[in-house]
Amino acid sequence: MSNLAKRIEVAANVAICATAILFGAVLVKRFLLPVGRTESRQPSVIQPGTKVQIPGVDWAGSGQTLVLAVSDSCHFCSESADFYRRLAQEKARRGGVRLIAVLPQEVDRGREYLDKLGVSVDQVEQAQLSSIGVRGTPTLLLIDSTGSLKTSWVGKLTPDKEGEVLNRVVRRRQPAVGPPTKG
Repeated sequence: MSNLAKRIEVAANVAICATAILFGAVLVKRFLLPVGRTESRQPSVIQPGTKVQIPGVDWAGSGQTLVLAVSDSCHFCSESADFYRRLAQEKARRGGVRLIAVLPQEVDRGREYLDKLGVSVDQVEQAQLSSIGVRGTPTLLLIDSTGSLKTSWVGKLTPDKEGEVLNRVVRRRQPAVGPPTKG
């Protein structure tokens, strides 16, 4: 009997080890290896040249418009408030693009949210973000005067990407260049 008991014990231990290894592999595959799943987790990016239509927005009113597609329920949007404030301040100092915030919430609620964050924009509009091609918040859309997308940035931006946005959308003042003077 003791030989049979030892065999059963060894078989049970092997089964427990195999189950633990299988369970560990499933956990690693599901939570640590995004192979084949990156596209489903990443919001799709709108292609440059796409026409963007937002009711109440006249693209021709500005050479460039930066659309801040945000939501008051998005913690990444709130965490990006410092950058949005800096962007608005640079725009006010140096000129550049028109800033429009588009939220899925009602306009008044959107204004309250932006005011709470201290973010100043030229216009606030309500739209279902998916209707303008936005799949995740925050998303920044740089639109030209014809309503065509020039470029976009998705998610909470790194400092390098924030610098890229500032360089693209805030017009840098150039020194006046006149005819050469004769000496």
